[in-house]
Amino acid sequence: MTDFLKNKRVLVTGACGTVGSELVRQLLEEREVGELIGLDNNESELFFLEQRFYKKFSANFYLADVRDRDKLIRRMEDIDIVFHAAAFKHVILCERSPFEAVLTNIIGVQNIVSAALEKNVEKVIFTSSDKAVNPTNVMGTSKLMGERLMTAANSNLRGEGPIFASTRFGNVLGSRGSVIPIFREQIRNGGPITLTDSEMTRFIMSIKEAVQLVIDSALFARGGEVLITKMPVIRIKDLAEVMITELAPGYNHKPENIEIKIIGTKPGEKMYEELMSIEETRRTLELKRYFVSMPAFTGLYRDIDYSYPDTVSKTVTNPYNSANETPLSKKELTAFLRDNNLLQDEFGEQKHPSERFWPDEK
Repeated sequence: MTDFLKNKRVLVTGACGTVGSELVRQLLEEREVGELIGLDNNESELFFLEQRFYKKFSANFYLADVRDRDKLIRRMEDIDIVFHAAAFKHVILCERSPFEAVLTNIIGVQNIVSAALEKNVEKVIFTSSDKAVNPTNVMGTSKLMGERLMTAANSNLRGEGPIFASTRFGNVLGSRGSVIPIFREQIRNGGPITLTDSEMTRFIMSIKEAVQLVIDSALFARGGEVLITKMPVIRIKDLAEVMITELAPGYNHKPENIEIKIIGTKPGEKMYEELMSIEETRRTLELKRYFVSMPAFTGLYRDIDYSYPDTVSKTVTNPYNSANETPLSKKELTAFLRDNNLLQDEFGEQKHPSERFWPDEK
């Protein structure tokens, strides 16, 4: 992996986000990249990110928005690899402002494609979501369209040019706006913990695992495919109960006194998640750590060899629905949280909102 990235010029969009900032860290501190350009439209967070890595002379950070195609073209000059992590990710906000999601999550992807073609980069890796599978909300639909734009870009390419591929992963535990920092603050305040539904299940992964998928995808990508991480499943109720047990005493609360309050699902939210659709299983390979969903339409103008290291099976029949997979036990979930430092109080004082409400509750 180090040899693949060594001396490469890399561009990361959404550099200030949960996945983007960890990707920047790993590329600068653990990989021998020749140059890193980080783009984001969050001025304050970009300033802090630049301060964090000011000693890394190979790193440069710029204010930019993926809606600005011309700026993307300028920033991709002499770039080898693009990791596209910029996106709107919150389901409820995308439901309320769907065209904003279209502008960033769909047109933004097309702008990345156009800029990469203009500057003839080597590879473009798009970070997608399991919500793209049989989507029931705007965010998931926009992510599915992003995947299809990447596949089409690869299919329609004549001769030499960029390899376009997508990665798809589940809920990144510990990211801002995810349930872990919300649950932590609710426990700090003595409860209640607000739970959408006691039967809700999710695929989960750590931030480091998510970024490992993104980097692996750049190595494995042949063109047009979607790489999908194998992930454990949890019940959200189990997560709440484990966090109460582990954290309440540290905040001088008795675990048995922390109430769990059911508040109902939010608009567009699924009770379960899916890693792939039934249709996709017909064209999916299984690797040791990943599934690879082949494009429905392969390259029109060039032959692509879809062979991968560590191939386990060329037949996949299970679409992997989180409601049908065995969830982690509470003991296993506790170990997962501890191993990934997800129970640590990052700030030492309240820095994350503890309230959750849906728009019709105002």
